[in-house]
Amino acid sequence: MSKRTLNLESKIKNREARIGIIGMGYVGLPLAKTFLSKGFEVLGFDVDGRKVKMLNQGKSYIKHVAAEELKDFLKKKKFQATTEFRSLAQMDVIIICVPTPLDSHKNPDLSFVLNTTEVISKNLRRGQLVVLESTTYPGTTEEEMLPLLEAGGLKVGEDFYLAYSPERENPGDEVYTTAKIPKVVGGITQKCKRVAKALYDQIVVKTIPVSSPRVAEATKLLENIFRSVNIAMVNEMKMIFERMGIDVWEVIEAASTKPFGFMRFSPGPGYGGHCIPVDPFYLAWKAKEVDYPTKFIELAGEINTLMPYYVVTKTLEALNKRGKSIKGASILILGIAYKENVDDQRESPSLKIISLLLEKGAKVSYNDPYVPKSSGHRDYPDLKLESVALTEKKLKEFDAVIIATAHSVYDFEWIAKNSSLIIDTRNAVKKKRKNVVKA
Repeated sequence: MSKRTLNLESKIKNREARIGIIGMGYVGLPLAKTFLSKGFEVLGFDVDGRKVKMLNQGKSYIKHVAAEELKDFLKKKKFQATTEFRSLAQMDVIIICVPTPLDSHKNPDLSFVLNTTEVISKNLRRGQLVVLESTTYPGTTEEEMLPLLEAGGLKVGEDFYLAYSPERENPGDEVYTTAKIPKVVGGITQKCKRVAKALYDQIVVKTIPVSSPRVAEATKLLENIFRSVNIAMVNEMKMIFERMGIDVWEVIEAASTKPFGFMRFSPGPGYGGHCIPVDPFYLAWKAKEVDYPTKFIELAGEINTLMPYYVVTKTLEALNKRGKSIKGASILILGIAYKENVDDQRESPSLKIISLLLEKGAKVSYNDPYVPKSSGHRDYPDLKLESVALTEKKLKEFDAVIIATAHSVYDFEWIAKNSSLIIDTRNAVKKKRKNVVKA
């Protein structure tokens, strides 16, 4: 074991290592909070000057990261945010938490990862550990990042260390917070894996080392494709059972009583968040290199992607039965976050539903207690809305209310009682009502 390796490990175990986290979003900021709570000093990097300014003022833009915590870390001079990437050279550990979206053709867009790696390579010094946490396809760390980092003459496993450890952040989960979720780690070399494991051993409940970054990258894809496939299956069964006059929610409740061999998944208006809508297509793209058509995985993605269209069709049909046209209809979307009790709008099916309704000439508003304003979306650049108040008078003004996100703060019985028509995509209204249509 080289002195350099031992020195970095020692700094990590003594909480003396300086941690640089690139990307202060829904993964990077909670990760920074976790390192800070364990006694590390953290410098947060982001290209968004607005975010950096807010963080340095002790203001949080993510619901489950409290401003009071940030202010405390700032006061102790343990945390700071910056747009100055030259400061990467001062870090002992650099963790990449940047977006890995799909392009318009649903192919992987690694531009954020590769641009970030280029910046790191210009500031890379001996003895640093670089870890990628962003979701990606198997081979990214070794095939894409490594050549860029070694271009300056430094050798991986000797001069610096490189590893992949997939993020497993679950926004809004109060039980499985970052520190309580086991971490998978794969290093380019044995030394890389050892140093990366030593890092995460300090902050999470358990670290699972695997044989390579490829295995770690594939682990992340398997986890989320598993969910994608099962969500697609239950969404398809919902549509089939609807034609048969069977309540899919009652079926799910009954099936859930089986103590083995069944795992509950719930249908909805589509899926959201950064991972599940994206990961299947990352593997499908990479699988082309080995001439393997990912029919099953791609089909699941297609079914889930079509769910917002199904919701809009059900809305159109319900309005028609009441003698109303979708064109000019006033429609309220309840919940614009992608899941309940969070403020995260990434890939939210609500955004697609709103877009489709607007295309058909509807007048669309939304209410979300966690998202006062909605704008700046990559796929919907022209969408700029503000949450409207939820009052008895306001509800009566809408021709239809679509329950897209079942936030626990909503009183769905009160909402159903005061609305002329409800399109319920989450089985939120439990009592059967003539004005409630399940979708």
